[in-house]
Amino acid sequence: MNETCVIDASDPSKQKKVVQQVVDLLHSGEVVALPTETVYGLGADALNADAVAKVFAAKERPEFDPLIVHVGSYEQVAEVADVPEELETVVQKLMKAFWPGPLTLVLPKKSCVPDIVTSGLPTVAVRMSGHPIMKAVVRGLGRPIAAPSANRFGRISPTSASAVEKELGGRIPAIVDGGACREGLESTIIRPEAGEKRPVLHLLRAGPVTKEMLQRFGKVERPKRRLSRKDRAQANPEATQQAPEVPGQLAAHYAPRTPLRVLRNAAEFKPEAGKRYALLSYCGSEKAGFIQAHAWDVVEELSPGNGKLAEAAVRFFFVLRQLDESGVDEIIAEPVSETGLGVAIMDRLRRASYGSQSGAGGDQTRS
Repeated sequence: MNETCVIDASDPSKQKKVVQQVVDLLHSGEVVALPTETVYGLGADALNADAVAKVFAAKERPEFDPLIVHVGSYEQVAEVADVPEELETVVQKLMKAFWPGPLTLVLPKKSCVPDIVTSGLPTVAVRMSGHPIMKAVVRGLGRPIAAPSANRFGRISPTSASAVEKELGGRIPAIVDGGACREGLESTIIRPEAGEKRPVLHLLRAGPVTKEMLQRFGKVERPKRRLSRKDRAQANPEATQQAPEVPGQLAAHYAPRTPLRVLRNAAEFKPEAGKRYALLSYCGSEKAGFIQAHAWDVVEELSPGNGKLAEAAVRFFFVLRQLDESGVDEIIAEPVSETGLGVAIMDRLRRASYGSQSGAGGDQTRS
């Protein structure tokens, strides 16, 4: 096992030196974990297929799961994507409204983008991060960076450098510690398409840019499907199901090692004798009935006392990781309202539940 260097980027006076150190590593074909405003990403030169292959190897990520490409300017989009004439106006409006920030656009790709980045698909997922370190590194490299979340495939996304080290320590040469991520959930992913009256924005992954925020730019359509046993098979690299169009579409994802169940209400919880249970609560309110439903061994709250979805989103992966490391036998999660950011939180919870229960048999998610 190789040693992983953690590079402290907290001192603004040293960030220029840190950025150059990272750029040199990326130029040499190495991979580096970098902070973004959503989660930490494992970055490589997006136009270097050999470097991108190291990302897949470090994460143990199947090659059917495409990556997001990070750009440093609006002009750099044209280096990796061909924006159809009929979409130019809406794409420009979306970039102006949400970039730099947590919105990813799926666009027709250019031939210079290696197939390993897009899993052989004719499209490429592109975004511009709002994190100053990621922005500076992309601009310093002068080339786009492919950067999926810096964790082992299917596991809990990292929102701190220490979480990255737990996931990938010894597997990658360097981690840039840029502090905690301010959004806490992966970017929203949409695929714009020309419509009869208005553009159609296919919402492929829910995230910090919500459906309500997107509606003024076009008709927002979400895939109308429930997670099923058939969906779960997509999480198996040997399965013959259709490969995902973008990251985060597999049924089993964002998963703790500890089994996790999402319940509609507290009355559904029937504890087994001798098992230790943790509760993942939204805000610790007794009105939901979960807090008093059991003598929980561990309780963690997403938005303690407040019930604010923005705070819950920021804390989500941090709290989930704490519960996973608490030593309990099972995590019980109460639902949050599926409005605004709640849609993205519930999406992650459902996929985390499927992932943690894989191989257990049966559909144990009741949300």
